[in-house]
Amino acid sequence: MTEASSTRLILASASPARRELLARLGHSFEVMPTDIAEPESGFDDPRTFVQTVAWLKAAAAASRLEDGIILAADTIGWVNDHPILKPVDEADARRILREMAGREHELWTGVVLWRRSDDLQIVWQERTLVAVSSLTEAELDVYLATRSWRNHSGAYAIQEQDDPYVRVVSGSITNVIGLPLESLAERLPLAGLKPISSR
Repeated sequence: MTEASSTRLILASASPARRELLARLGHSFEVMPTDIAEPESGFDDPRTFVQTVAWLKAAAAASRLEDGIILAADTIGWVNDHPILKPVDEADARRILREMAGREHELWTGVVLWRRSDDLQIVWQERTLVAVSSLTEAELDVYLATRSWRNHSGAYAIQEQDDPYVRVVSGSITNVIGLPLESLAERLPLAGLKPISSR
């Protein structure tokens, strides 16, 4: 049984994966997607990139609310000193996967918790090291046919159990999916959200 809280939690994201992850923590929440122009370049490091975009998302939601705790996040892959963004089409997804296949890359998520009542902000970035298997052209064809590359930075959506192509080398798998639940659970009480009662 969960403990009721009068504090509103607002997820500033249209991502189904983030909704599913946040639901695991047991808190009730509202979904308020934000529509911002996300930059595709102009950053020399992934930490600054995801921090900036996550904050822009949170700020867009904050401008529409007077109370509640806003949760915003942004996730990118980083390899060869540049970001790996969402592919624009299947050909772009093939290009991205060719670059990452057979090597490790960094996966970064920036997170912002913004308490609207007094504008307290808790901001952090989390890094996970991810390895993508070597892929033949035939294997690329099979993977691309699944369409799981759509709307995912890095052109992949990791499976939590026994993914045949992608594995976590170090760090949090929920971070790769789009929301680092372990660090989020630690910080939600700092923003004023009551912890969930034990079952």
